[in-house]
Amino acid sequence: MGKIEAVIFDIGNVLIEWNPERYYDRTFGEARRKEAFAAVDLLAMNERLDLGEDFATVIAETRALHPDWQDEIQTWHDKWLELASPAIPHSVRLRDALRAKGVPVFALTNFGIQTFETACTAYPFLEGFDRKYVSGHMAMIKPDHAIYEMVEADCGLAPESLLFADDRADNIATAAARGWQTHLFEHPQGWADRLVAEGLLTAEEAA
Repeated sequence: MGKIEAVIFDIGNVLIEWNPERYYDRTFGEARRKEAFAAVDLLAMNERLDLGEDFATVIAETRALHPDWQDEIQTWHDKWLELASPAIPHSVRLRDALRAKGVPVFALTNFGIQTFETACTAYPFLEGFDRKYVSGHMAMIKPDHAIYEMVEADCGLAPESLLFADDRADNIATAAARGWQTHLFEHPQGWADRLVAEGLLTAEEAA
């Protein structure tokens, strides 16, 4: 493969944990959570946010459609930050180590406009990218080819010079189909090992 000229991080489950089910299990109980997720497609609701729709409006419209699940739907709004926590410190260190060595580091993430603002306030390290590609602002989401094409056009780098880490196989597959170098993120040590293997960091820098 060619020389890597930029490293691209997904955010959810790469830099911060994203596990709404865990919070709902803790708050409402697993049985109630399963009922709620079966009755209300909360993940599809969240996809509307990722496409750039207004957070409060989407919540209100979803509540109107599902009067039996008011608390569960409103919780997605009121406790959103608890759905997207905690940070994954080793991944953050890897991002910072790459930047310290002068490697351009981008974010490519499915994230709503308002929710990304909230996340950046809670996790200031999310501001520390050379370029941020946030789906809500782009009105398109992974794994749509168009969002990857927009990244390529904006950064001006050849697809094969990009190394992209994401936790979802479908997002990785589209990137790979476009010629990007890819890493399916399962845990930060695996990502650290890949960055060392690519010669971007030393083992010490990737610790």
